[in-house]
Amino acid sequence: MKSALVIRHVPYEGIAGFRAPVEAAGYVIDRVDVTDPDFAQVDFDTPDLVVMMGGPMGVYETNRYPWLGCEIARLARRIMLDRPTLGVCLGSQVIAAAMGARVYAGPVKEVGFAPVTIHDAGLASPLRHIEGVPVLHWHGDTFDLPERAELLASSDAYPHQVFRRGDNILALQCHSEMGEDPRFDAWLEDEPYIHAAGRTVEELRGEHDRHGPVAVAAGRRMIADWLDRLDP
Repeated sequence: MKSALVIRHVPYEGIAGFRAPVEAAGYVIDRVDVTDPDFAQVDFDTPDLVVMMGGPMGVYETNRYPWLGCEIARLARRIMLDRPTLGVCLGSQVIAAAMGARVYAGPVKEVGFAPVTIHDAGLASPLRHIEGVPVLHWHGDTFDLPERAELLASSDAYPHQVFRRGDNILALQCHSEMGEDPRFDAWLEDEPYIHAAGRTVEELRGEHDRHGPVAVAAGRRMIADWLDRLDP
């Protein structure tokens, strides 16, 4: 059996809807939290797949979150080895940093369900499965496009939404794994962040109910397609 390591930055941002396609592709999933005492010793090189999930922290907040520097350094080695790696939101920003790109606070907080604009390169990639599908956005940071990376999608607020390097490295700023996970209730508890984005809890709950199942189904197809194209 193949091994998949899910790196979780906060308890309420897990693999969610991506679990099904990862397991269907024959991976046995293990998980490590960045708060685990042994996180600093976790081997990033060995797993057949590493999935970096989201979180509210910024990649540049290394003084506040001292584990970030160690995480980025180990991920940089994995990317150098071209080992299959998927990043979601904060995970995508960590991948960008590990590839030498700048990560920084963006101009607005992008929160809620909306489709991304898929570029020509994205339409020929697994990203084609989410074309026109409202997916969840929940971030206020962004990144420069790393060297040797190919931009696949943008949004009105953020030009760098999705990028890849070859077949094995995929970074998603949007949360196409979310839409059916009950832990979304924990996201809605951060009312100051929601209000700062100009949204309300009621709006977001309604969007989640309307768009969530379709978003997750499309996200699962995307990840299944991506896993099928990996170069081991």
